[in-house]
Amino acid sequence: MPFSKESCSFSVIVPAHNSADMLARCLDGLVSDADQDCEIIVVDDASVDETGTVATRTNVKVLKLKENVGPGPARNYGAQHSSGKILLFVDADVVIAPGSLKKAVESLLANPSISAVFGSYDAQPGEPDTVSQYRNLLHHFVHQTAAAEASHFWAGLGAIRRSAFFDVGGFDESRFARAVEDVELGYRLRETGYAIRLNKELQCKHLKKWSLASMFRTDVRVRAIPWVHLMLKYNSLPSDFSLGWSQRLSLVAVWFAMGSLVLGMVQPQLLIGTALSVAVFLFLNRSFFAFLFRSRGIAFLTRCIPLHFLYYVNSGVGLLLGVAGYSWERLGINTTIRFRGTRKGKPKP
Repeated sequence: MPFSKESCSFSVIVPAHNSADMLARCLDGLVSDADQDCEIIVVDDASVDETGTVATRTNVKVLKLKENVGPGPARNYGAQHSSGKILLFVDADVVIAPGSLKKAVESLLANPSISAVFGSYDAQPGEPDTVSQYRNLLHHFVHQTAAAEASHFWAGLGAIRRSAFFDVGGFDESRFARAVEDVELGYRLRETGYAIRLNKELQCKHLKKWSLASMFRTDVRVRAIPWVHLMLKYNSLPSDFSLGWSQRLSLVAVWFAMGSLVLGMVQPQLLIGTALSVAVFLFLNRSFFAFLFRSRGIAFLTRCIPLHFLYYVNSGVGLLLGVAGYSWERLGINTTIRFRGTRKGKPKP
């Protein structure tokens, strides 16, 4: 891979916790795509499986943590022990497409005004079941149809200039150490004046297997609740990616449909509200459904429509819980939450 001497100065950092089954494929892709001057660092986040053994079989640098700290602090630890001027973060459950390292680095080298760049999952997820396919295709579609200027960062496959990363304090190591830590970092980057861009050509294959249980847990606890806290803390409601107006209206339509369905059991004439709300939901998401149809056919689309409805049900639950939790904290009912500032407690460069 013909990097110039300047572009060789970058570090790939992979946080891994009990990821032995996927890490080998992840590292195979990275090693085959890396230049000899590129360092690859795996941070074993106190795994109890063979993650450390898998990592040491490859010619990469392996750092072992004694306690499980979460992906945010693990990435910080890797960054502290890196030497690259550009830090490229890659999740252990993805396989990068050939040429991804070059695309990521050159995206920054070619645009001095941009401090961070990230990509997305591709349209060929690793797991064949419907839930896994749906979840990864949703991520792919949202990113591929979003504007290039981003309000947040994604660490599944994303690069940041070292100077910008350490200037804002790296990933949060308190509240957001395990959830939306990359989104929170993006908020601080933008708040400090650093520009973030989405590179739609930068893609990776997601190997994660999804279930209905993991879908609910992720939508509610890992995404919606902490993201609500972020938006309320920063008094900011971005309108890009999964927070666009069609998504907001879809959330309203789904919950109105469920409410009118319940009331319709007492007053049947109210069921017309359910039908109208479902029609609005289908209309608002017509582009995504058309994408699913083109990608996998009518049978797959039919199975995904209720999953997409459930996605908004989960998001609504997380929204309500997030607002309630934030309000309780503001009233002093829970004062254990701490947010890390941009000037205090920075990781060492």
